[in-house]
Amino acid sequence: MSSINDRILSAVDRLFDDQVAFLEALVRFKSLRNEEAAAQDFLAAALRQRGFAVDRVRTNASQIGRHPAFSPATVDYAESWNVVGRKAGAGTGGRSLAFNSHVDVVPAGSPHRWTAPPFEPRRDGDWLYGRGAGDMKAGLVASIFALDAIAAAGFSLRGDVQVQSVVEEEITGNGAATLFAEGFTADAIVSPEPTDEQLVRANAGVIKFRLETKGRPAHPREPESGQSAIDLMIRLIGHLRRLEAEWIAERIGKSLFEDLPNPVALTIGTITGGDWIASIPSDCVAEGRIGFYPGEDPRMRTAEVEAFIERIAAEDPAFAGENLVTLTWVGVVQAGYELPEGTDAETSLRTAHAAAHAGADLRSYVMACYLDATIFAVHGNIPSLVYGPIAENIHGIDERVSLSSLRRVTKTLALFAADWCGVQES
Repeated sequence: MSSINDRILSAVDRLFDDQVAFLEALVRFKSLRNEEAAAQDFLAAALRQRGFAVDRVRTNASQIGRHPAFSPATVDYAESWNVVGRKAGAGTGGRSLAFNSHVDVVPAGSPHRWTAPPFEPRRDGDWLYGRGAGDMKAGLVASIFALDAIAAAGFSLRGDVQVQSVVEEEITGNGAATLFAEGFTADAIVSPEPTDEQLVRANAGVIKFRLETKGRPAHPREPESGQSAIDLMIRLIGHLRRLEAEWIAERIGKSLFEDLPNPVALTIGTITGGDWIASIPSDCVAEGRIGFYPGEDPRMRTAEVEAFIERIAAEDPAFAGENLVTLTWVGVVQAGYELPEGTDAETSLRTAHAAAHAGADLRSYVMACYLDATIFAVHGNIPSLVYGPIAENIHGIDERVSLSSLRRVTKTLALFAADWCGVQES
C-alpha cells in the first residue's frame, strides 16, 4: 500500500499548480444565490473532460413541504442547477463515494473594504484570497484533483464515485436535498468544507427566519402620533436574546456542545426599515437564524419561536392592540447531527490524514452551523465526513485559503478515496 500511496501523493504534487489555477478560475465566477449557472457550466465541462457522466439537476421546489430534507424558500428555482459528475467503478468489490460541495457563495459585503476585488483571486505567500476561495471552492476543487491524482498515478477506482456541486447551501440546503431525493447517494459522503484539517464530529440544527414589524408613520412635528417600526424591531430582537439565552443554557449535559460558549448563535444578518429620513418608519424587516441541538425536531423549535413571539406580542405593551409582528420561515429548517465514532469511513479518513500529515492524528470538533452533510446523515443515515482546508475570514472581508493546507487536504482526500473505493492498475 505504501507504494500506491507514494505514487498518489507524488501525483498531487505534480498537479498542484494546475489545481491552484483551476481554483482561481472558479473564484472568478460570482456564484451568488441564483447566479451559479456559469460556474456550474464551467465545472460540468471540466468533469466531462475527465470522463465523468454529467447530470444537471434543477433544484426541486415542488418537494418543499413534502420531503423532510427540504426547507422553505422564497425564490424561483427555474435557473437553479446542481451538477453531478459520475464515474462507474472499474472493478468489483469497491465501496461507492460521493464528494459533496457547494458552489454558491455569500455576498462580499463591502467590496471597497477588501484589499483587492473580492471576485478577482489574489495570491500572497501561502494564501489565496477571494470570496468563496475558502468556503468552499477550495474543497470542491480538492475533490476533483484528488481524483485526478489517482488517475495520474496510474490507478482506477474499483467503486463508483461522484463529484457533486450543489447550490443553496448558504440559505436552504435544497440543492443537496434535491440530489438526495433524486438518489444521488453513496456508501460514504465527504464534504470538504473549510474545517482547518479537522473532522466535524457534530453540527447544530438551524432555522432561518424573516421578521417584519409594522409601525405608524408620522411627521416629526407630531412624533407622539406615530410608532417607529425600527424601534419595535430593536425591542423585538432584545426579547429574542432572552430566548437565545434559554437555548444556550440547554447545552448543559450535551457532551459535544457543553463547552461551547454559544452553540445556538442567534444572528440577525440583515435589517432594512423606513422610507424617508424625516418620517417615523412604517415598516422594518430583519432576517436571521438560530441554532439548536442534534437529535431535536426542527419543527418543534420553530413552534417554540412562534409561541415566544406570540407571548411577547401579548405581554409587551409596545406590541399591544395590533398585529405588529410577522414571522416567516425563509431558509434552512434542518436538524443537526452527530457523527458516530469508529465508523469504517472515519477510520479510513484517519489513516489517510496521518499518511498526508507525517503521522499526525486527526482531530475533531463541533461546528455550530448548518452543513449540507446533514441532509445525507440525518435523512439517509449515510456516514458523512466533513473535512477540509484551513481558511480564514469566510463570510468576511479578505476571505482566504491556505495553499499548503489545500495541498495536504487534497492528498488526504486522494488517499481516502483510494482506500475507501479500492484501486487497481489502469
